Amino acid sequence: MTTKTLLLALLLLFAPHSMPSGATAGEMVDDPNGYRGITWGTPLTQSPDLTLVKTVERLSEFNLKAGMPLLGEARAESMRFIAIDEQFARVIIRYTGRGTHEKMLSYLQKQYGPLDRAPGSMMRGLNQQFDWRGDTTEVNLVYDSAKDRGFVFIESRLLAAKFNEGISETAY
Repeated sequence: MTTKTLLLALLLLFAPHSMPSGATAGEMVDDPNGYRGITWGTPLTQSPDLTLVKTVERLSEFNLKAGMPLLGEARAESMRFIAIDEQFARVIIRYTGRGTHEKMLSYLQKQYGPLDRAPGSMMRGLNQQFDWRGDTTEVNLVYDSAKDRGFVFIESRLLAAKFNEGISETAY
């Protein structure tokens, strides 16, 4: 297994539910029950806008055929649509740069609602995490300022548990 494949597998299995607490959360204004018009649980092989990149055991990864769209004013480096057991369950977006981070945060707040900026919530620091939760969708933005990179995880709250199936509690 290559280092890149191992890193992707770890991201898929443990993110975002194993991320540290202390995140700034917001209540999702309008839960989309999917992403880009694709409903959670849909077989991604049926989407004419996606192309299969690879399949490993229960996981399949897809890219947009048309390339990377702008997310508001933010330009991401990659966007992967993930299916588990042939059901659309997660999108992973990767980006770099502080400016892109600010634009991504602005875009997500416009899409999913404002963040809770209560006293004590962390808006700065080396590692930042921001969350929005709806009835069927959860969005997590994780930004590492030391490495100047961020990830956005948009996932089905119901299907996310499938990523941890079969992992022993003593496997960590």
